[in-house]
Amino acid sequence: MNTKRATIPCTGTLFDRSEYEKRQRRVLEAVERAGLDAVLVTAQSHLRYLTGDSGASTYFAPHPLILSPGREPTFVVRKFDEESIRAFSCIDDIIPYTQAYELPTVCSDVLRRLNLHNKRVGMELARSSLAPADVNALQQELPGLKIVDASKLVTFVAAVKSEVEIEALREAAIVTDLAINTFYELIREGVTETEMAAAIRKKVNAAGNELASPLNVPFGERLRLPHARPANYPIRMNEAAFIELSGVSRDYCAPLCRSAVLGRHPGLESLHKIAEEAIEAAVEAIKPGVTTGAVSAAIRKVVAQSARPEALRSRTGYQIGVYWSDRGDLSIEPEADDVIEPNMSFHIPIILFDEDGYQIGCSESVLATDNGAEILSRTPHTVYRA
Repeated sequence: MNTKRATIPCTGTLFDRSEYEKRQRRVLEAVERAGLDAVLVTAQSHLRYLTGDSGASTYFAPHPLILSPGREPTFVVRKFDEESIRAFSCIDDIIPYTQAYELPTVCSDVLRRLNLHNKRVGMELARSSLAPADVNALQQELPGLKIVDASKLVTFVAAVKSEVEIEALREAAIVTDLAINTFYELIREGVTETEMAAAIRKKVNAAGNELASPLNVPFGERLRLPHARPANYPIRMNEAAFIELSGVSRDYCAPLCRSAVLGRHPGLESLHKIAEEAIEAAVEAIKPGVTTGAVSAAIRKVVAQSARPEALRSRTGYQIGVYWSDRGDLSIEPEADDVIEPNMSFHIPIILFDEDGYQIGCSESVLATDNGAEILSRTPHTVYRA
């Protein structure tokens, strides 16, 4: 940890300041290519990526990070969190506001000071951290401001990982594998979802590591509930279990889905075989120059030609890095035209549903390289039989 506040223990950014400065420069280059004068970054994952701050207080109101070519970054933040943001971010010019209703006035004052009040300014209009009311209030303060949708500007920059980011992803994958192997070790008749989740977290924490939230681990009848919280529900013989979790390293996540069967469950086991084939098709398809839509098509072709062509209900992958996933990230879905580049990273969950709505499947977190996709996990994606 790069210590910034020597008087406050355990503070500082998770990467060297130079890493954040490189990221900011790449965003500023994208700002110029887009014909913009500045960008207001508000997405939580993008704030973490560019400043080191977690963005956790953006639930209250946006924390706009203003990036403009030729100017130092300016961070408009809630006064309550100012000291924490100074301690954990790399930004020096921090302007506070106290109440949420003050934000448009404070932000507009900053834009006037920077001579951006009547310029073309990009905003992340399609991200969940910026409400239409926030945009309207700022526009009322600055009628001459030309607001441009820049929802994917930082997304495309953050999609291509640096060497230190790739190192963090590999570290996160090791933690993920520890958690998955613990799941395999502990699955037995009578163990409940909550007991399993607690035991996995305990094992990971004891090793000095952490897991992201959520940790989904439905058993048996509860396999009909995607993204359900763990419950006090036990697994029985001849039932299946599904788990989705992610290890964390320096806030970078390498998620993974795995399935297990206690005894035998021929129907779900045969469905899982289709998921395995689809994963392998995805890994084969991921190459620089290929679109995310083409990867989606390769996956869907496997499912469509299988004995269970209606089993797939969702998209089949998304960009990973800082945090697990965020709205507006690159997505592996039909017709998507985002082009894969070396050092992009993706989670590819193939979760299939049988005719009665029970889910099972597997996934891989992968790194796109010049030679294709590198799988980060060292656990096989075949079904585990306990």
